[in-house]
Amino acid sequence: MASLEGPVHAPAQPPILNPAGGANQIRVRAYNERLVLSLVRLYGALSKADIARRSGLSAQTVSVIMRELEREGLLSRGAPVRGRVGQPSIPMHLNPDAVYSFGVKMGRRSADLVLMDFVGNIRMQLHKTYAYPLPGDFLDFIVSGIAELEGRLDAQQRGRIAGIGIAAPFELWNWAEEVGSPPGAMDVWRGFDLQAEVTKRVSYPVFLQNDATSACGAELVFGVGPSYPDFVYFFIGSFIGGGIVLNSAIFSGRTGTAGAIGPLPVRGKNGETLQLLEIASIFVLENMLRERGIDPEPLWYSADDWVDFGEAMELWIQDSAKALAQAIVAAASIIDFSAAVIDGGFPGWVRERIVRATMREAEKLDLQGVVMPEIIEGAVGSQARAIGGASLPIFARYLTDQNVLFKEIENAEGA
Repeated sequence: MASLEGPVHAPAQPPILNPAGGANQIRVRAYNERLVLSLVRLYGALSKADIARRSGLSAQTVSVIMRELEREGLLSRGAPVRGRVGQPSIPMHLNPDAVYSFGVKMGRRSADLVLMDFVGNIRMQLHKTYAYPLPGDFLDFIVSGIAELEGRLDAQQRGRIAGIGIAAPFELWNWAEEVGSPPGAMDVWRGFDLQAEVTKRVSYPVFLQNDATSACGAELVFGVGPSYPDFVYFFIGSFIGGGIVLNSAIFSGRTGTAGAIGPLPVRGKNGETLQLLEIASIFVLENMLRERGIDPEPLWYSADDWVDFGEAMELWIQDSAKALAQAIVAAASIIDFSAAVIDGGFPGWVRERIVRATMREAEKLDLQGVVMPEIIEGAVGSQARAIGGASLPIFARYLTDQNVLFKEIENAEGA
């Protein structure tokens, strides 16, 4: 099943893994150019004086850089702002049409391909559902989907595509039984180099990142990140995943698996110890619906168009909330997070119900010695994984990492 949707406002995320090669010739910007573009992206619009003050670069250097970026169409002039004295300042902002990128979200039940512009707006989108993902089908979806979306662009627009970013679960063969795939069917993913195989079939640089980490990065950059420098993040997809943000940067840990969230031990409703993903995952709701003779396929048609499944959904929300509350208390007892952010592959009204139920359940727990974080809804929404993937090529070529984006810059003249 495929659908094409119109523009949707969307955030972006910094790159984490190295790009593969590709034929696209858009050049990677020099560091100071990337710094200027990053500051403009963060603050929306800045004058030359603002950029010089925030970056530590000289006014002359900033003037030269901004003149070149404007000449190339990466920056656009805003309306002059008149002060009390002197010449009016001219704010500069990113040109949305300057750069595009493809983002791919691969899930255990569905896939999305998006075309995103320079400021994070999704211009076009394709959606596909399946019983379970197989490499051949997924590669075909990417190749044919890119061809379809490219066909809707003119030659100039196609020349502005920076690359492809893929957000996908790692170790797809795990938990195959829970999503109902035939025995051994998912083993084909063992040893499969997704990034390399996509690179063979497309003419753009290809980036790869874990899907939950991509979603967390999107939340950090364009969601609640500017207001909450430290938060634990939960994204409820087919399987719940997440991330940890410390000092306005994603913390991945020694092996890159910090903040996986799903394996956290929690108490089930019968008192048994289970992993969080065995309760607060959409596959659990899917199985509950199937047990009641309700077709669960609408869960995967469109993440923003769920219907209220009634008693089964309410039971799943309450069970998930109890487990999430325990996980948040456990996380808060280790790190003094300012917020616990909950989002997922579902409409905003489902997210709101889950967050409110989690807040109620947290109040019932023994919180002695625990400073509870604020439990809040994610601001990015169901497309967080695709958004995070789509922005990997843009950050790699044009912008700096999240440490620069959220901190005042020291002198970078010699960078």
